[in-house]
Amino acid sequence: MAGSVRAALLRDLVLGVLGTAAFLLDLGAERWAAGQYALGGRYLWAALALALLGLASAALQLFSWLWLRADPAGLHPWQPPGRCLALLHLLQLGFLYRCMQALRQGLLVWQQEAPSEFDLAYADFLSLDVSMLRLFETFLETTPQLTLVLAIILHTGRAECYQWVGVGTSLVGIAWALLDYHRALRTCLPARPLLGLGSSVVYFLWNLLLLWPRVAAVALFSALFPRVVALHFLGLWLVLLSWVWLQGTDFMPDPRSEWLYRATVATILYFSWFNVAEGRTRGRATIHLAFLLSDSALLAATWATQDAGLSTGVSAQVWLPMGGACFLLGLALRLAYYHWLHPHCRPESDCVDGARSLPAPGRAQLPQNRRLAHLARRFFLTAKEEAALLETGEANGVL
Repeated sequence: MAGSVRAALLRDLVLGVLGTAAFLLDLGAERWAAGQYALGGRYLWAALALALLGLASAALQLFSWLWLRADPAGLHPWQPPGRCLALLHLLQLGFLYRCMQALRQGLLVWQQEAPSEFDLAYADFLSLDVSMLRLFETFLETTPQLTLVLAIILHTGRAECYQWVGVGTSLVGIAWALLDYHRALRTCLPARPLLGLGSSVVYFLWNLLLLWPRVAAVALFSALFPRVVALHFLGLWLVLLSWVWLQGTDFMPDPRSEWLYRATVATILYFSWFNVAEGRTRGRATIHLAFLLSDSALLAATWATQDAGLSTGVSAQVWLPMGGACFLLGLALRLAYYHWLHPHCRPESDCVDGARSLPAPGRAQLPQNRRLAHLARRFFLTAKEEAALLETGEANGVL
């Protein structure tokens, strides 16, 4: 095995270990915070933290179980019997089992001098599912938990040690999930170059800088109106769910489970952009960005007019300019990323709009994660879209 390939396999293995460790660290920090709330008599806060954790975990296990059931028979040679696998998911250990399975396969491939094409493809297959599940966990649990912790800090006027730990682990988890998911999408399209260090930093920064003002606006509103924010989320979530449904998604193996995916995407769209439909997405991304910006501005303005200062002593004159500066900087980095750093299909590469490159002869039987390839087709710019981007300077909508 070539040295560069072996080094890439080792890098993927190390990243997988770090990603699993980050997930466990974030999980531990959130349970620590919930326990501290309960010990301090803040039972509502503890219940909210545990509810977010439980709902996200249940959704993750259901996704994992449905995907395993839909995979071809015999694809997973070391998979436990059906009842044991179902028990793992009922015990909320399905995602962790997925992580361990991906690490086991990655270690097996790295240890081989000449791994087979099947082993390499199977390792990619497993890691792609883990990346997708980690992204879902980020927006179903980590981001809402971060919003909750910030709202509690703003409401009480002080931050405890466990809350700072929770904020830190949440930011690390969000950053890791975004980068890992972007890297996974590139893996689905072998013609794309892997994510470099500079591209990784810029990609992470613009995502975080656009996400942070949204989280801050919801947290500020929640600190003043903790009951109203639930109605606000539900109302927007129903609108976003209808929008996803109208785009005719077909990600899951059957129509009933497709609603689980649509509900998850609607939750992601409450905080950030996520593309689910074929075709040019600039218009949809612009509509979503304007919608989210207007809603965040309305939330921040409501907070500013109702309470010009927080018990922390930080006023609207500080919070609002900071949020606006983060948004503008994130938008500028996003445009710069898609203009100079994002890979594009080139005419000479014979890239077909909205289609994945066909496998080479003799490779059709290798494991191919069509779930992620399905999203990758919607992620990268095609040759026509690249020309439009260079002419207008506008970014094509992606997560």
